[in-house]
Amino acid sequence: MKKIPDNAKKVFEGIIFDVYHWEQEMFDGTFSTFEAVKRKNSVTVVAVTEEGKIIVNHEEQPSKTPFISFPGGMVEASEDTLVAAKRELLEESGFVSEDWNEWFVSDPLDYKKLEWNVYFYIAKNCKKLSEQHLDNGEKIITQLLSFDEFLELRKDTRSRNKDIAPYLEKAASSEEEKQKLKDLLGIKT
Repeated sequence: MKKIPDNAKKVFEGIIFDVYHWEQEMFDGTFSTFEAVKRKNSVTVVAVTEEGKIIVNHEEQPSKTPFISFPGGMVEASEDTLVAAKRELLEESGFVSEDWNEWFVSDPLDYKKLEWNVYFYIAKNCKKLSEQHLDNGEKIITQLLSFDEFLELRKDTRSRNKDIAPYLEKAASSEEEKQKLKDLLGIKT
C-alpha cells in the first residue's frame, strides 16, 4: 500500500529502512517538509508438503525472544516477491514447490508514516530438496504441522504472523470455512 508520494526524495538509504522527504502544501498556502520511512518489503510463505503438512519455523534471532513463524524474509532489491518467497522457503526449510499462488498483501503496522508490505504466498506440494542455508543471525527448527495444529497457531502468543490469525479464526469457526481453507492450501485429507 503506497504511502509515500511519487515526488518524495530519498534523503537516507539504510540497510532495511529508507527515509523520504517531500514538500506538502498547508491550508494557508505555505509549505512544510513531510517525512516518511519505507521498509524493504517482505514475503511470508504458507508451505504445504505433498502429504498435506504445513511447514512452520521455530526461530531464534539475536536479541529477540524465540518465536514461531512461517518461512519468509526481506525482498532483495534485485528480486520480485515470488522469487524472494521461493528463495526464503528453500533457505529456511530446504523445501521447494512448483505450485505457487499469491494469497494476500498485508500492511502489518498500518501506520501512515511507514510504508511496508508483506506478501503472503501459498506453496503447495512442497518437496524436501536440501538442508537449510540459514543466515548467521538465524537459528531455525522446521516443524511439519497437521491442519488442526496449523489452526491452533491463531492462539499461540509466540506466533509472529498475526496477519494470518483472522483466516485461521474463520476456518476454526465452521466445517465449511475449514474446508475452504483446506481447498485453498491444496490439502486433500
